[in-house]
Amino acid sequence: MDAFNDRTSTLTLLATRRSGKARDMDAPGPNAAQLDAMLGAAIRVPDHGKLNPWRFVVIERRAAFAEALLAAYLTDKPDAGRLEREAVTQFASFAPCLIAVLHTPRESHIPLWEQELSTGAAIQNLMLAAHAQGFVANWLTGWAAYSPAVLALLGTAPERIAGFIFIGRQAKPLEERPRPAADAVIARW
Repeated sequence: MDAFNDRTSTLTLLATRRSGKARDMDAPGPNAAQLDAMLGAAIRVPDHGKLNPWRFVVIERRAAFAEALLAAYLTDKPDAGRLEREAVTQFASFAPCLIAVLHTPRESHIPLWEQELSTGAAIQNLMLAAHAQGFVANWLTGWAAYSPAVLALLGTAPERIAGFIFIGRQAKPLEERPRPAADAVIARW
Protein backbone atom coordinates (compact mmCIF):
# COMPACT_ATOMS: atom_id res chain seq x y z
CA MET A 1 0.00 0.00 0.00
CA ASP A 2 1.41 3.39 -0.89
CA ALA A 3 1.74 6.20 1.67
CA PHE A 4 -1.29 8.09 0.30
CA ASN A 5 -3.63 5.12 0.67
CA ASP A 6 -2.20 4.37 4.10
CA ARG A 7 -2.99 7.94 5.23
CA THR A 8 -6.44 7.71 3.67
CA SER A 9 -7.08 4.47 5.60
CA THR A 10 -6.00 6.15 8.82
CA LEU A 11 -8.33 9.08 8.23
CA THR A 12 -11.17 6.68 7.46
CA LEU A 13 -10.43 4.78 10.67
CA LEU A 14 -10.52 8.01 12.68
CA ALA A 15 -13.69 9.23 10.99
CA THR A 16 -15.58 5.96 11.50
CA ARG A 17 -14.73 5.19 15.14
CA ARG A 18 -17.82 5.11 17.31
CA SER A 19 -18.46 3.86 20.79
CA GLY A 20 -20.55 0.74 21.08
CA LYS A 21 -22.73 0.28 24.14
CA ALA A 22 -20.92 -2.02 26.56
CA ARG A 23 -24.11 -3.89 27.44
CA ASP A 24 -24.70 -4.65 23.74
CA MET A 25 -21.31 -6.26 23.10
CA ASP A 26 -20.84 -9.94 22.35
CA ALA A 27 -17.97 -12.37 22.18
CA PRO A 28 -15.51 -13.00 20.89
CA GLY A 29 -13.36 -10.36 22.44
CA PRO A 30 -9.76 -9.73 21.51
CA ASN A 31 -7.36 -12.63 21.87
CA ALA A 32 -4.10 -12.16 23.79
CA ALA A 33 -2.13 -10.97 20.74
CA GLN A 34 -4.85 -8.51 19.72
CA LEU A 35 -5.12 -7.15 23.25
CA ASP A 36 -1.34 -6.78 23.49
CA ALA A 37 -1.37 -4.85 20.20
CA MET A 38 -4.14 -2.57 21.49
CA LEU A 39 -2.31 -1.88 24.74
CA GLY A 40 0.92 -1.34 22.82
CA ALA A 41 -0.82 1.32 20.73
CA ALA A 42 -2.34 2.85 23.86
CA ILE A 43 1.04 3.65 25.36
CA ARG A 44 2.31 5.41 22.22
CA VAL A 45 0.80 8.76 23.12
CA PRO A 46 2.10 12.27 23.73
CA ASP A 47 3.69 12.13 27.16
CA HIS A 48 5.58 15.30 28.09
CA GLY A 49 8.45 14.31 30.36
CA LYS A 50 8.09 10.59 29.60
CA LEU A 51 6.18 10.14 32.85
CA ASN A 52 3.74 7.38 31.83
CA PRO A 53 0.96 8.93 33.91
CA TRP A 54 -1.41 6.04 33.15
CA ARG A 55 -1.72 2.37 33.91
CA PHE A 56 -3.94 -0.37 32.51
CA VAL A 57 -5.49 -3.15 34.58
CA VAL A 58 -6.95 -5.96 32.48
CA ILE A 59 -9.80 -7.43 34.51
CA GLU A 60 -9.63 -11.17 33.84
CA ARG A 61 -11.41 -12.56 36.92
CA ARG A 62 -14.75 -11.00 36.08
CA ALA A 63 -16.96 -12.86 38.58
CA ALA A 64 -14.60 -11.98 41.43
CA PHE A 65 -14.49 -8.38 40.23
CA ALA A 66 -18.31 -8.28 40.18
CA GLU A 67 -18.39 -9.47 43.79
CA ALA A 68 -15.79 -6.89 44.80
CA LEU A 69 -17.72 -4.12 43.02
CA LEU A 70 -20.89 -5.10 44.84
CA ALA A 71 -19.10 -5.11 48.20
CA ALA A 72 -17.70 -1.65 47.43
CA TYR A 73 -21.14 -0.39 46.41
CA LEU A 74 -22.78 -1.76 49.54
CA THR A 75 -20.20 0.05 51.67
CA ASP A 76 -21.71 3.32 50.47
CA LYS A 77 -25.29 2.11 49.98
CA PRO A 78 -26.01 -0.75 52.39
CA ASP A 79 -29.75 -0.48 51.71
CA ALA A 80 -29.42 -0.93 47.94
CA GLY A 81 -32.27 -2.83 46.42
CA ARG A 82 -32.16 -5.89 44.18
CA LEU A 83 -32.17 -3.90 40.92
CA GLU A 84 -29.30 -1.69 42.05
CA ARG A 85 -27.30 -4.73 43.13
CA GLU A 86 -27.91 -6.46 39.80
CA ALA A 87 -26.86 -3.35 37.86
CA VAL A 88 -23.59 -3.18 39.80
CA THR A 89 -22.70 -6.81 39.20
CA GLN A 90 -23.80 -6.69 35.54
CA PHE A 91 -21.39 -3.78 34.97
CA ALA A 92 -18.49 -6.18 35.51
CA SER A 93 -19.79 -8.61 32.90
CA PHE A 94 -20.53 -6.20 30.05
CA ALA A 95 -18.48 -7.10 26.98
CA PRO A 96 -15.92 -9.88 26.70
CA CYS A 97 -12.97 -7.62 27.60
CA LEU A 98 -12.72 -5.10 30.42
CA ILE A 99 -9.78 -2.81 31.13
CA ALA A 100 -9.59 -0.30 33.96
CA VAL A 101 -7.45 2.72 33.13
CA LEU A 102 -5.79 4.46 36.03
CA HIS A 103 -4.48 7.99 35.88
CA THR A 104 -1.19 7.85 37.76
CA PRO A 105 0.04 11.40 38.40
CA ARG A 106 3.78 11.82 38.86
CA GLU A 107 5.67 14.38 40.88
CA SER A 108 7.23 16.51 38.17
CA HIS A 109 7.65 19.95 36.71
CA ILE A 110 5.13 18.74 34.08
CA PRO A 111 1.72 20.17 35.01
CA LEU A 112 -0.92 17.73 36.20
CA TRP A 113 -3.22 18.94 33.42
CA GLU A 114 -0.75 17.69 30.78
CA GLN A 115 -0.52 14.36 32.54
CA GLU A 116 -4.31 14.07 32.55
CA LEU A 117 -4.41 14.84 28.83
CA SER A 118 -1.88 12.06 28.22
CA THR A 119 -4.13 9.62 30.07
CA GLY A 120 -7.08 10.61 27.89
CA ALA A 121 -4.94 10.20 24.79
CA ALA A 122 -3.93 6.70 25.94
CA ILE A 123 -7.60 5.76 26.25
CA GLN A 124 -8.35 7.17 22.81
CA ASN A 125 -5.48 5.19 21.29
CA LEU A 126 -6.79 2.04 22.99
CA MET A 127 -10.25 2.62 21.54
CA LEU A 128 -8.86 3.37 18.06
CA ALA A 129 -6.72 0.24 18.18
CA ALA A 130 -9.81 -1.80 19.08
CA HIS A 131 -11.67 -0.26 16.15
CA ALA A 132 -8.76 -0.97 13.80
CA GLN A 133 -9.04 -4.65 14.69
CA GLY A 134 -12.79 -4.81 14.08
CA PHE A 135 -13.97 -4.41 17.66
CA VAL A 136 -16.03 -1.72 19.33
CA ALA A 137 -15.06 -0.10 22.60
CA ASN A 138 -16.91 1.90 25.22
CA TRP A 139 -15.37 4.20 27.85
CA LEU A 140 -17.53 4.29 30.98
CA THR A 141 -17.07 5.88 34.37
CA GLY A 142 -20.08 6.01 36.69
CA TRP A 143 -19.98 5.52 40.44
CA ALA A 144 -17.22 2.87 40.25
CA ALA A 145 -14.71 5.30 38.77
CA TYR A 146 -15.17 7.65 41.72
CA SER A 147 -15.39 5.09 44.50
CA PRO A 148 -12.42 4.99 46.90
CA ALA A 149 -13.25 1.34 47.60
CA VAL A 150 -13.04 0.42 43.90
CA LEU A 151 -9.81 2.37 43.57
CA ALA A 152 -8.43 0.30 46.46
CA LEU A 153 -9.13 -2.84 44.38
CA LEU A 154 -7.12 -1.52 41.43
CA GLY A 155 -4.56 0.97 42.69
CA THR A 156 -3.74 3.48 45.38
CA ALA A 157 -4.15 7.21 45.83
CA PRO A 158 -3.16 9.60 44.33
CA GLU A 159 -4.13 7.39 41.37
CA ARG A 160 -7.61 7.88 40.02
CA ILE A 161 -9.74 5.67 37.84
CA ALA A 162 -9.98 7.41 34.47
CA GLY A 163 -12.53 4.91 33.27
CA PHE A 164 -13.42 1.38 32.34
CA ILE A 165 -12.92 0.37 28.72
CA PHE A 166 -15.17 -2.39 27.43
CA ILE A 167 -14.17 -4.13 24.18
CA GLY A 168 -16.11 -6.65 22.15
CA ARG A 169 -18.16 -7.26 19.04
CA GLN A 170 -21.24 -5.13 18.58
CA ALA A 171 -24.39 -7.25 18.79
CA LYS A 172 -26.71 -4.45 17.63
CA PRO A 173 -26.21 -1.87 14.89
CA LEU A 174 -24.33 1.17 16.11
CA GLU A 175 -26.27 4.41 16.25
CA GLU A 176 -24.57 7.57 15.06
CA ARG A 177 -24.79 10.30 17.65
CA PRO A 178 -25.16 13.94 16.73
CA ARG A 179 -21.82 15.60 16.07
CA PRO A 180 -21.24 19.34 16.32
CA ALA A 181 -21.15 21.42 13.16
CA ALA A 182 -17.53 22.24 12.32
CA ASP A 183 -18.12 26.00 12.46
CA ALA A 184 -19.54 25.65 15.98
CA VAL A 185 -16.32 24.21 17.40
CA ILE A 186 -13.58 25.43 15.04
CA ALA A 187 -12.42 29.02 14.96
CA ARG A 188 -9.74 30.62 12.84
CA TRP A 189 -7.62 33.35 14.36
